[in-house]
This record gives sequence, structure tokens and C-alpha cells, in this order.
Amino acid sequence: MEDSVKDVSEENRTGGYDPAHFASLFAVEDRHFWFRARNRIISALASQVVASLPPGYRVLEIGCGDGNVLRFLEKSCPGGRVTGMDLHGEGLKYARRRVQCSLVQGDVSFPPFGKTFHVVGSFDVIEHIPDDRRILRDLWKLLDHRGTLLLTVPAHPYLWSYFDEAAGHCRRYRLNELGSKLEETGYRVEYLTQYMASMHPLVLLYRKTRPAMVPVAQNSEELVEREVRIVPVVNGVLSFILSLEATWIAARKSLPIGASLVAVARKID
Repeated sequence: MEDSVKDVSEENRTGGYDPAHFASLFAVEDRHFWFRARNRIISALASQVVASLPPGYRVLEIGCGDGNVLRFLEKSCPGGRVTGMDLHGEGLKYARRRVQCSLVQGDVSFPPFGKTFHVVGSFDVIEHIPDDRRILRDLWKLLDHRGTLLLTVPAHPYLWSYFDEAAGHCRRYRLNELGSKLEETGYRVEYLTQYMASMHPLVLLYRKTRPAMVPVAQNSEELVEREVRIVPVVNGVLSFILSLEATWIAARKSLPIGASLVAVARKID
């Protein structure tokens, strides 16, 4: 199947994240299989990255939103100083209910920091930005010499659906596309793989059959809320299956399929 199916109109997408989604996500993230699986994977990789850093290292999450990932970074980086930054104050209000670390409202292109960071994370954020190379360069500037970027993004243009539109995505990524963009913007890729492997066939089937059942007039907030609702038995089964991937990824092994991508990249001068 060709990944180029949805590339034709990418330049016409404006992207952006709608802060109206924070309330719906905050209500389900703690229990939802997708968020739980992603947090396990990010935690495993973050723990590895900071293991050799001296006490007091600095960790920044860009686009921390409601603090769902940030609280796991606090646990995974106990010897460091963790900071969360988001463009939207609405998300930071929720984040304060989850974390103890510093929270900053700001734009990554105009960061309000006097220091760089040893680790910068950005999780399912850059797909919202029309110029993703620009934001990758902005993240590069925030990193200390030889600092590490942790990144997750949605995978495969052929999985594009109404949900990507509702979520304000500009694109989904091919594996080699993400690797190339990281290298072009000053990083050496240390690890890059697909993940959510068991989700791939389910997402493909769901995305290809669901659009016909989506009312044209339904707003994005309602679509997102419906997409992330908890279905008890299904949620439990998928939580268990996806938990197995964290062990695989902690060993830095590659998965052959997946609905998302995760990267660990080192800043180079």
C-alpha cells in the first residue's frame, strides 16, 4: 500500500491543536489503552537516556498539554529537574493537578529559558505544525551539547482519517521520512521504530470503514471525545497486549508495523 495517498493536499492543511480537547482527554487518559501504552514506552526510553547523566540534569517536555506524559517523566527522571511547556494555558491548568514540576506557558520558537536542556521530549506534537522542520530546529536549539530528543508521531499517511482532521494534524509520518527530517535538522538518529504494532490492522480497518458513519456536521470536539471513549473489555485486552511492546522497545528492537513512531535522536553540531 502506498504511503503517498494523503500527501497531495498536505500543504493545504493548517494544523494546530484545539485546546477544547483537553477536558475530554484528561477524563480518560489514565485508563485508556493508547495513552497507557505510549507512557510505558516513553518512560522506558527516558529512563535509559538519563541513566548516565549527572544529578541535576534538565528535562523539558514541549507541548506537555494536560501533563499526561509529564508526570511519567517526573518518575523516570528522579535525579533531574523536569519542566513542562505548552502554548495553551488551558492544558497547564490540568497539568498542575498531575505534576509538581515547573510549568511554563510559551512558544517553542520564542522559549523563555536562559539554559539549555539535556533531554527534550515532544510527544505527538510536531504533526500539528505545518513546518515541522522548523520546530525540529527549534527543539535542537533548546538542547544542550550532545543532548537527546525523544519524539513520538503518528505513522503512515495511508492511515489518515477524519480523526486526524479533527485532531488538527498536518500529516502522518513514514519511518524513513521522520529519520530524514531529523538528520536534515541536525540530529543523529539513535533509535527509530514503529510501535502500537497490534493496533495497526485494527486502525487500518477502522479508519477505512468509519468515515462513512461520521456525520459531516459533527464538530471536532465531539469526534475526539467519541474516538477516545473507554470500551471496558476491549480497553483491558489492548492494554495488556500493548504492554508487551514496552519491553521490546526498552531493548531497542524494531517493530515491523505500527500506528505510531518513536525516535531517540542525539543533537550534533
